[in-house]
Amino acid sequence: MGGRLTRVFRTFNVESRARREISKEKPTPAPWHPSTRMDTLHGHPEIKEEIYRKDERLLSLLKEVYVESRDPPTQVKAGGGEQLPCKVEEKRLTKLGQLEGLDVNKVPKGKISIVEALTILNNHKLHPQTWTAEKIAVEYSLELKEVNSLLEFFIPFVVQEFPKETKKAI
Repeated sequence: MGGRLTRVFRTFNVESRARREISKEKPTPAPWHPSTRMDTLHGHPEIKEEIYRKDERLLSLLKEVYVESRDPPTQVKAGGGEQLPCKVEEKRLTKLGQLEGLDVNKVPKGKISIVEALTILNNHKLHPQTWTAEKIAVEYSLELKEVNSLLEFFIPFVVQEFPKETKKAI
């Protein structure tokens, strides 16, 4: 709807507006500075000659110039050279118990595997007095702040089985 309305205003009286614009007098350009005008050279033919003349001395010097470019040879060190220092991560063995075959065996310090995370959450849920955040942080080489966040925001799933008589009530 809006497109049709704007098109009507845009095309209203187009021909007369175009004729009016075409019939307008063209604006005169600003005058050139006298030093930039080419007709001033007509009175001085020596200047015109100087512009178009080739300078043989400069041309011969230009012909003598030869540029040759080569890449420098690459030098390969014959082993045992300086090596960049690499970051060595300390790793610790995981504490998996009976789920050892399900997960990785070594984890960097300050991190835990998925199976360990589920074990920590389950232990804390079942025995919160023995598995406190401080004990978990010391046991698994974690920061206390991260352990508190883990225990606060992640909750393991609980499987509940309802007795048959309550299923009918649901």
